[in-house]
Amino acid sequence: MEKIIDLRSDTVTTPTPKMLKCMMEAEVGDDVFGTDPSVNKLEEMAAGLFDKEAALFCPSGTMTNQIAVFLQAPPLSEIIIEESNHIYQYEVGGVAFNSRASVKTVNGDQGKLTQDQIMNAINPDDIHKPKTTLVCLENTTNRGGGATYSLEELEAISEICKRENLKLHLDGARLFNALAETAIPTAKIGGLFDTISICLSKGLGAPVGSLLLGDEGTIRKARQVRKVMGGGMRQAGFLAAAGIYALEHNRERLADDHLLAESLRELLKQQSYIKEVFNGQTNIVLFDLSKNYSPKNFLNFLNQHGILAVQFGPQRIRFVTHLGLDSSVLEPLAQVLPLFTSL
Repeated sequence: MEKIIDLRSDTVTTPTPKMLKCMMEAEVGDDVFGTDPSVNKLEEMAAGLFDKEAALFCPSGTMTNQIAVFLQAPPLSEIIIEESNHIYQYEVGGVAFNSRASVKTVNGDQGKLTQDQIMNAINPDDIHKPKTTLVCLENTTNRGGGATYSLEELEAISEICKRENLKLHLDGARLFNALAETAIPTAKIGGLFDTISICLSKGLGAPVGSLLLGDEGTIRKARQVRKVMGGGMRQAGFLAAAGIYALEHNRERLADDHLLAESLRELLKQQSYIKEVFNGQTNIVLFDLSKNYSPKNFLNFLNQHGILAVQFGPQRIRFVTHLGLDSSVLEPLAQVLPLFTSL
């Protein structure tokens, strides 16, 4: 059987032999009691990277995001968020379910908000309106095709939030991809946000887990919210060990994924049935098929040739590069892609 080229997501990565070895040798305890040494080490490592006081290991990025919103946007308050943001699009209406807060969506550029858009979205002090309390950013942006914020953009937004007494949360599911591209120091990022969510199970290659970073008081409350959400995982050190390995060994190699993604963009631009290939900075490749070509037929065609991808809009397809792929996939893709017709 030919090897599957899985471009659906960077969540499809599986632990490498070295990561598995670390997991099997992990020292574990009971994390709900705070006595799992591997979890404690991971949380201290992540907090230290971003110069934050504390961190909390959770099963998923959805949980870390939802805890952050719950703690910073109570009922009768409102969050400002770009309309394609993961928290709004892919977390099952969790803001309404968990926090009973209102959401004000803003149409940004490639999933990014500007300081002016945020200023214009802040509600006045009016009994008829929820109080604006939180701004949520995503870096890199998923539906924005892996776009990243510059340091200047982030500093301007952080300044506004501090001035307007708003909390600022970062959904950094692919934050290390952004940092590999922009070279912004992690500690610098940490100083701009009240809370940060980072994912270990995407480009970093761990099988499970995300971390919520913040000050000690926020993370102490977050630990209780994690418990009520069912996130207390007991001997979670086996998973935390994978996260430790990922942070220590898999951050620098993200640049390889970005180079492969750029090669894929160039290859896709050569195909006559593709209307547009969107500019990207990191590991997400978005492109639109011409209107007379069926995305379903295109995905079926790819699948027949051992290539997996996902539809991301009416005519839009997404490829994502990751540590399970290297430049060897370019040759089979270059052979297969020109064979597609309208079918």
